[in-house]
Amino acid sequence: MSETEGRVGGGTLAHRVPDLGALELLLAVARLGSLGAAAREVGISQPAASSRIRSMERQLGVALVDRSPRGSRLTDAGALVTDWARRVVEAAEAFDAGAQALRDRRDSRLRVAASMTIAEYLLPGWLLALRAQRPDTAVSLLAGNSTAVAERLLADEADLGFVEGLTVPLGLDSTVIAHDRLIVVVAPAHPWARRRRPLAAAELAATPLILRERGSGTRQVLDAALGGLARPLIELSSTTAVKASAVGGAGPAVLSELAVGEELAMRRLVSIPVEGVALRRDLRAVWPTGHRPTGPARELLSLTRG
Repeated sequence: MSETEGRVGGGTLAHRVPDLGALELLLAVARLGSLGAAAREVGISQPAASSRIRSMERQLGVALVDRSPRGSRLTDAGALVTDWARRVVEAAEAFDAGAQALRDRRDSRLRVAASMTIAEYLLPGWLLALRAQRPDTAVSLLAGNSTAVAERLLADEADLGFVEGLTVPLGLDSTVIAHDRLIVVVAPAHPWARRRRPLAAAELAATPLILRERGSGTRQVLDAALGGLARPLIELSSTTAVKASAVGGAGPAVLSELAVGEELAMRRLVSIPVEGVALRRDLRAVWPTGHRPTGPARELLSLTRG
């Protein structure tokens, strides 16, 4: 026979010790001298309170409360148990206060890592909406390519990430929050701007382009869709820099539709149709595997789906 099985009552501590609700009820009976008043204070019916006291008495093996028409009085054993209960409830209150302090500390900041297109064109609106809900939460944003976002999350340097690549980096869970389309753009003076026929995928693949750096979601999607790319004309580390180079006439670029709406409307860039290839991609929220977002990170995630 084990030591636990040899104890009176056997089983685990959770089976031998009354739950906090029962202990709080007992303390209310001791303080108010009435089972009915105690039931009202803890928010249950009097029959439910009587049942809970009887259940606690069976669990402990002693009578705790003498009931009479004049009220409820603790037995000697009940008075002793009440003293113990008070210490347990005080300890539980300290535990709860400590847990709340941890939640407050967690909720006081939010570290977000996002790939460039999302960081520049989607996150500002989401963060404004989050600020309306959580004005006291300080938010920091780390912008980089999809590879850098994964590294930040796995190093516990971010609470929530957003990426644009084809695959979810190892060690991360994800959910699709939006869809995006990549388009080929050139300055109005570029020869492609006067084309009458769509650009063939093979010609696009063979043309030196203004590209994001390796590790970016845009680069990954484009490379996979075309089965390889020519040596870059220019390689840049931000969507804004790629766009500015294209507007300046440096050459063709492939950018998110989200990033060039104003430039297309103002005719600073021209969109070139491409046939034989689909340049669509999923935009994803990501977090370390098994650690579903909580607190402000969970609220931000919900806002991305609004």
